[in-house]
Amino acid sequence: MSIGNSPEDHRPSIGHALQQARIAAGLTVEEVSSSTRVRIPIVHAIETDDFSRCGGDVYARGHIRMIAHAVRLDPEPLIARYDAEHGGRPAPTPAAPLFEAERIRSEPRRPNWTAAMVAAIVAVVGFVGFTFVKSGDDSGTAPVAEGSAPDNATARPTPSKTADPKPAPSESAIAAAPRDKVTVKLSATGKSWISAKDHNGRQLFDGLLNKGDSKTFQDKERIDLVLGDAGSIELFVNGKKVDDQFEAGQVERLSYTKGDPEVG
Repeated sequence: MSIGNSPEDHRPSIGHALQQARIAAGLTVEEVSSSTRVRIPIVHAIETDDFSRCGGDVYARGHIRMIAHAVRLDPEPLIARYDAEHGGRPAPTPAAPLFEAERIRSEPRRPNWTAAMVAAIVAVVGFVGFTFVKSGDDSGTAPVAEGSAPDNATARPTPSKTADPKPAPSESAIAAAPRDKVTVKLSATGKSWISAKDHNGRQLFDGLLNKGDSKTFQDKERIDLVLGDAGSIELFVNGKKVDDQFEAGQVERLSYTKGDPEVG
């Protein structure tokens, strides 16, 4: 008994579907490469279903998505088919609550006994000094004879009190992000696909940011980013805005550590 082929077996491959859509849209490979920032050899390879030049599954999905948008094709069925043919999308790693929060919460700190002791000493010294000045004023005041007015020429001005010195805030209280970690925040001004990994290569996020969305990532050593449309992303590293001028549609691969943003 023979079993007929399912209709899905006759669907065009991912690369063939992208090539047909490009031709139907009247676009050349060079024009697709220019609009997506995907290099011409990689576009040719993808149209022949050769994804080995993409550099991995994450980059291959990003290239398929960007090329599909450029040729006016829905990318989701193609991504689903790619996952089915290449072992499926890896299960997402649950992000720590810190990555979902817009505001970075500082870690609980142990009581700073040194600062408390210094403040106590300053308070005691100030109190002793004030008491000494006050007692000196009381002992030096001469009694005024009954019925006589005090001599204005010998009247002493009341000493003004000096404000108690306040301890300066510590540097860690002023800093916007902890110095022992690298903190990266992405804010979308348009629509862009992004990927983020920690220093061990663990996937922190792989998906699309719509306009107005933002994500914050933190690691003790390094954050690796891939921005599908870097021109639609505002980037903040360790509390400082990165002023690099990325072009619209530009794909950028970036890595940041605790010492950045001196280098990108």
